[in-house]
Amino acid sequence: MNAEVFAEWLRRQGHRVIRTTSSYWYDAGPRVLQAFPFHWLITPDEKEIRDLMLEHGIAALRYSTPLGFPNGMVSYHVVLKRPYKFEMLRSQARNGVKRGLENFKVEKISFERLAAEGWYLQQDTLMRQDRLRSMTKQEWERLCRSAEGLPGFETWAAISNNELAGAVIICRIDDVFNVPYAMSHSRFLAGHVNNAVFFSVSCEMLKRDGVNSIFFTVQSLDAPANVDEFKFRMGFEPKAVRQRVDFHPFLNPFANPTLHNLSKKLLQHDPSNPTLAKAEGMLRFHVKGRHRITEQEWPKCLTTEHETGIS
Repeated sequence: MNAEVFAEWLRRQGHRVIRTTSSYWYDAGPRVLQAFPFHWLITPDEKEIRDLMLEHGIAALRYSTPLGFPNGMVSYHVVLKRPYKFEMLRSQARNGVKRGLENFKVEKISFERLAAEGWYLQQDTLMRQDRLRSMTKQEWERLCRSAEGLPGFETWAAISNNELAGAVIICRIDDVFNVPYAMSHSRFLAGHVNNAVFFSVSCEMLKRDGVNSIFFTVQSLDAPANVDEFKFRMGFEPKAVRQRVDFHPFLNPFANPTLHNLSKKLLQHDPSNPTLAKAEGMLRFHVKGRHRITEQEWPKCLTTEHETGIS
């Protein structure tokens, strides 16, 4: 599978997709483009960014760059590389995996089943993250069914008494597996459903011929700060990057600390508003990304890289 197949998945969902020299882009929000594949680190020049915005009426862009690229907030990708074995996990994670595999059967399922039964899991996951208003049931069903028949797309689930307890959507792009969605229900967390799903599927993906790594996620704009802690406990690693949020030339002068502070105050009054949450996150990444990398506060998961002088 290549990036064009992923682009087709987004088109089937109704997203607008644009191709430029450095990357693909899709409409992650009204007049907001996100670069994909998400694991790519791109270095577009100013002309490419300016032309993309002016030609297509775009207000803002979000993308990941190498640490050495000018501007951008210090951030991370969550990744996993070979080897990955049970014996490599810390004792707490090993116990969780062992118990999870005792309680659940992890197997490949159809996207139709995920569309019909998976909203129960996705809805509960979004509720735990206070992001329930970011997706509807209809959007979820379209998202799942859009992957049907596309090469490289699979969905796996942890099952208990024929009931879905947790699931992931995975897709292979060249030599990297991506995990665009992972979800589980609170009723099964005590049974270590997430340990079972993440460990089993990660082992399955990494044993495939030609697969070098797994990309799980980029640091979120609006999810809770602890949303990735479980992944790190499972042995996944943070990869230091810079996330850039660029605004349209006409909007750029207004994307400043004053507007960011205003967005934070508005979000405090309506914390589950997805539009306000994304706007606050984009302004935060943009404002902080203007500072020199040595002046920025690094994410806690990158403490080792920071202390050893990676820049």
